[in-house]
Amino acid sequence: MDLWLKEVDPSSELRKWFGHKPFRWKQFRERYWTELKPNKDSMELLKKQIKKSTVTFIYAARDEEHHGAVALKEFLEQNGG
Repeated sequence: MDLWLKEVDPSSELRKWFGHKPFRWKQFRERYWTELKPNKDSMELLKKQIKKSTVTFIYAARDEEHHGAVALKEFLEQNGG
């Protein structure tokens, strides 16, 4: 792993609330994206890395469709990343 931007991870409080329950997915994404917006420096660094080379998001969840890395990828796709 070359880079870990801990500040773009979902907060512990948000992760615990979500609990990988798919019925909370939409609200999880909204809350997570709200957490991401103030982290402009880290998000810009991540966007630069994406433009420069392949970026792989690492996650530890059994559900491959409902986790923070998916929400982060979607956020970046919608916000010029």
